[in-house]
Amino acid sequence: MEEFLRIMEKNARLPLEEIAAMLDQTPEETAALMDEAEEKGYIHGYETLVDWDQAGVNRVEAMIELHVSPRKSCGFDDIAQNIAAFNEVDNVYLMSGSYDLMVTIKGHNFQEIALFVAQRLSPLDDVISTATSFVLKTYKRAGRTYFGEEIDDREWNE
Repeated sequence: MEEFLRIMEKNARLPLEEIAAMLDQTPEETAALMDEAEEKGYIHGYETLVDWDQAGVNRVEAMIELHVSPRKSCGFDDIAQNIAAFNEVDNVYLMSGSYDLMVTIKGHNFQEIALFVAQRLSPLDDVISTATSFVLKTYKRAGRTYFGEEIDDREWNE
C-alpha cells in the first residue's frame, strides 16, 4: 500500500495500467487498492498544483501563525476544526515550537487576507495572537519546482 500511495502522491493522473505496471500488479488489483485507500481515508482527494502566476491570475497566499488558548472543554482539535470550517482556509496544522497553529489561506489581494485575519480569525475567543506572512514567490510546492523543467522521476541519471 505504501508504494501505491507514494506513486499516487507524486502523480494521481497516471493511467491505471501504468501504476499497475509500476507495482507489478494487474489493473484490477490496482483499482481495488485505490478503492481500499479511499475507503480507509488514506486518500482525501485529488488536486492539481496550479502555477497561478504563470496562468496570469492574481492570487495571494498567506501563512498565519496563531497562538491560541485551549480551554478544558475546547482543546487544540476543536479550535483547529473551527478555523478549518472557514472557506478561506486551505490548511491548518498543529505545530510544535513558538506558536500553536499554522493556517494557510489564499485570496485575490493582500487586503482581502488582512480583512479575513482582522475580522474573522483574530476575534475568535481562543485566538490570543496572530502573525501573518505573505508568500511573495513560490519556488517549490508539494515536491514540484515552479521554475525550469521538471525531471521525470522515472528516469535515472548518474
